[in-house]
Amino acid sequence: MSIDYASLTSMHLFAGIREQDLGPMLQCLGARFQTIHKGEFPLLAQAEVKYIGVILSGRIHMVHEDSWGDKTILSVLHPGSLFGESFACGTVLKSSVTFQAVRESRVLYLPFRKVLQTCKNSCPFHYRLIENMLRMLADKNALLMEKLEVVSKKTLRRKILTYLSFQAEEQGSKTITLPLSRTELADYLCADRTAVSRELARMKEEGTIDFDKDTFTIL
Repeated sequence: MSIDYASLTSMHLFAGIREQDLGPMLQCLGARFQTIHKGEFPLLAQAEVKYIGVILSGRIHMVHEDSWGDKTILSVLHPGSLFGESFACGTVLKSSVTFQAVRESRVLYLPFRKVLQTCKNSCPFHYRLIENMLRMLADKNALLMEKLEVVSKKTLRRKILTYLSFQAEEQGSKTITLPLSRTELADYLCADRTAVSRELARMKEEGTIDFDKDTFTIL
């Protein structure tokens, strides 16, 4: 499959790197591409992590499942997002979470040690890659803090309203498109799907929110 380097330059990880420099850089790093089908796992919990994954297309969920089988969606990853980088740069190279493709996804894998250690040519675009990755790590930490704020609310209603408020802020409108299905939303909120649907219906009836399928309006 041919590589569209022009589309890669639009991603945050490769910002500031010229299209003509991407090919030699990826070859120098030993990058590889893979198609992940819906339902497959590009990375399982407890697996050793030596590569950083870059989502080129599709969607992948970062999921935690406890010993009793309860599943929580920790983060929803879209094209341009990284996964596995937090574990690859740690002292214990094992993932504590699972990553699952919820759509057919195209992924670019970069060996973390080669990314971290610049080549003998000290290429300026390699330094830019490291700088971009550090920024993305900081942004992901901010998203996880957002998730923590949502699930720390004492009631399901407050969890829902906090999540919708964050989405409204991100999308710049009080009318938003929810990126999650009802089941995925329940997993994200660490709640029962029936309870979430019931609470959403109650909030709509009371005039707090309005929704039609995945389009929500905060009233």
